[in-house]
Amino acid sequence: MQQPNHWRCIRSAFMFRFTAKSWPIGLRILFRVQKILLFAMAILLASLTAQADDAKVRLLDSSGNTKQLPVETVREIFFMRLSSWPDGSPIRVFVLPDDHPLHIRFAKEILGVYPFQLRSAWDRLVFSGTGVSPTLVESVEEMRSRIESTPGAIGYTDKQ
Repeated sequence: MQQPNHWRCIRSAFMFRFTAKSWPIGLRILFRVQKILLFAMAILLASLTAQADDAKVRLLDSSGNTKQLPVETVREIFFMRLSSWPDGSPIRVFVLPDDHPLHIRFAKEILGVYPFQLRSAWDRLVFSGTGVSPTLVESVEEMRSRIESTPGAIGYTDKQ
């Protein structure tokens, strides 16, 4: 059953007045929510930055110094695609076991992959006969000593 024409006009006028009056209130609420969300994101970003500084992973070379390399070069080295240093000496890569927390952090934060993806890349090289996997060490201390005693070596350690 259809409503009489005058009821439709009254209803549409009421709806227009209702939305016209409530629009500024809704807009103010929207801006308040936006401010709260931006403030929360700023706090979250600051805390994440502080955590990232605490959980730094650093590269060590055979001289025992911290190595500063571009991320792409580090990816090439640890995916075993770069096999020699610019001076021609071979690169010897040392890594921790796949389930070690430092290895997981290194793979995710520095290389941008999960440890199983890194392992898969190494296995492909070994099984295809086109490369070798990196040398596996059991602890951070062993990694430090092996890197210091091996010319051309590279590995990673925690911030300490």
